[in-house]
Amino acid sequence: MQKAGYEAKPSVLEREFNLRYWGKPMTLHGVRRWLLGETMPKQDKLEALAEWLMITPHYLRFGEEIIKRIEQRQSAWQAAIGYQERETFEAFLHLPAPQRKVVREVILAFAKAYPVADDKAAITPDA
Repeated sequence: MQKAGYEAKPSVLEREFNLRYWGKPMTLHGVRRWLLGETMPKQDKLEALAEWLMITPHYLRFGEEIIKRIEQRQSAWQAAIGYQERETFEAFLHLPAPQRKVVREVILAFAKAYPVADDKAAITPDA
């Protein structure tokens, strides 16, 4: 709310939300519980809040930390995976489910037999 220029107070949230939501209005107590993190709005209310605050419902539900962690992991994968690995992953995805299971078990067996000290080394290409 503060990033959108609104004071983070239950009375402000109640007023602004009820102006924009066409369903059953929220009470002051209900929005106070949202702000304290005691309850989570249902999806339709979350969408109304997101539209009002001009952010995604996902951001409202999970916060920005999880989004940052996911983006960091994705960028690490994008930087570390070369053409051969991508080709291998594509071939794996096109295998029937029983064959994917066998390949997955083989990979996990190798990973268990040859553990890597840290996660970053696990996705760094060898050559």
